[in-house]
Amino acid sequence: MPDDRPLTLGTAGHIDHGKTALVAALTGVDTDRLPQEKARGISIELGYAPLNLPSGRRLSVVDVPGHERFVRAMVAGATGIDLWLLVISCDDGVMPQTREHLAILRLLGLERGVIALTKRDLVDDARAAQVRGQAAELVPGLPIVEVATPTREGVDALRTALDEAAAAAPGREVGGPVRLPIDRSFTLRGIGTVVTGTLWSGTIGPDDRLVLEPGARPIRVRSVQVHDQPEARAGAGQRVAVALAGIERRDARRGMTLATPGLLAPSYRLECDLQVLGDAPRGLRGGEVVTVHHGTVEVPGRLAVRDGDEIEPGARGAAQLRLTEPIVALAGDRVIVRLTAPRTTVAGGSVLDPAPSRSGIAPEPVAAVPEPAARAEPSPARAEELAARIHAGGLMPPPLGDADQEAAAYLARQGAVVRVGRDLAFDAAAFGQATALILTLAADGAPITLAGVRDELGISRRYAQGLLEALDEQGVTRRIGDHRVLRRRGRELADEGGGAGIS
Repeated sequence: MPDDRPLTLGTAGHIDHGKTALVAALTGVDTDRLPQEKARGISIELGYAPLNLPSGRRLSVVDVPGHERFVRAMVAGATGIDLWLLVISCDDGVMPQTREHLAILRLLGLERGVIALTKRDLVDDARAAQVRGQAAELVPGLPIVEVATPTREGVDALRTALDEAAAAAPGREVGGPVRLPIDRSFTLRGIGTVVTGTLWSGTIGPDDRLVLEPGARPIRVRSVQVHDQPEARAGAGQRVAVALAGIERRDARRGMTLATPGLLAPSYRLECDLQVLGDAPRGLRGGEVVTVHHGTVEVPGRLAVRDGDEIEPGARGAAQLRLTEPIVALAGDRVIVRLTAPRTTVAGGSVLDPAPSRSGIAPEPVAAVPEPAARAEPSPARAEELAARIHAGGLMPPPLGDADQEAAAYLARQGAVVRVGRDLAFDAAAFGQATALILTLAADGAPITLAGVRDELGISRRYAQGLLEALDEQGVTRRIGDHRVLRRRGRELADEGGGAGIS
């Protein structure tokens, strides 16, 4: 019986090394769909195809661009994959984008893959052996298959190697909340807005009620397809196309995320544990502007190094990424950091806190942070105990300790609590009730003050501050000096009569 766990395979490699031609030989699908891709003979955007393996298993394939100008598209595709196919041409050998793509895969925690040596028909045996040696030195221990696409030599052997690699890959979190980072958005006549992406966790089916983040815009799923075939329910690890009801294409953009309501909260800051590449041209310096990649979003940010002035090449350190636009992340997510000059990948790592205070101190780095698709879960008893403790505290819950972090992250993913930084989480129901009361303070455009929230709710300044920071991050309020006003989402909630549904 074939293994039916959905998995996504991503290509990687230098421009003009034959990735798209190889995918076509494996799948029968030409993933270059744009006119400019056809005209120039290079991939510019992500391409997709289904791949049937000898065991009967089917993989979703994401074909990424190889040109250094399109690394953002490569990162967007790589963040959703489970295993990779590194393509190296026998005539060129290992090239700069070969190394950068491999570095990105490693920084994303992706170690499982297969190497294809393409254009074998263009070189003699000595050159092929030389390039095989380069590949073995670059990625020791992984299968290497020589391929000549025009004659299909090696294609079946490559398909078998991919089948074996897929059999060893772990499945994704099918039973968890929905997370679908959007990598493409378009309109189809008679259907409306359609978004595509690799489903990180959960399942999606027609009539599901989800939200688009950032912004928590409610949406309804009209229909779901996997490789052009309608599905009653698509699961994590699959490439999906989701038709959305009642929303324009411009409002569902690449970089946004479809998610379970209450799961994610927008944040302009990420506290991270970063590893700088050993061969980076220089280290990461405090205060410099960098480009941050998370999921399918790319956003400029400024780096705040926590210990010293710089994280040197080959070193690991804690840093806060202060972003120019809000993104939605969870603890344990992976990020990639690129320099702006020179434009190159320099570091990557894990999110420790997706919504830290500006002056918050990063927690101690851990030896290994699980990937989004294979996140360790706390025991049910541990999560229930913490949920009960937070619930009992009402609007003044006890602070979270180091031992609570895993359970708190799990409860936040389930929508049971609303986290504010590392050491505070509110019961979701209590947070919704507090939101409704805070909204009444802004009746007729009156400003919201910390003292007013404190007195209205009968809580200490610390908890009032936490509530307001959470509402800021969720786009309900905006801070102006010493007070806050309602943003559009806040006004909509006030018109609907409260915030019981927000978390």
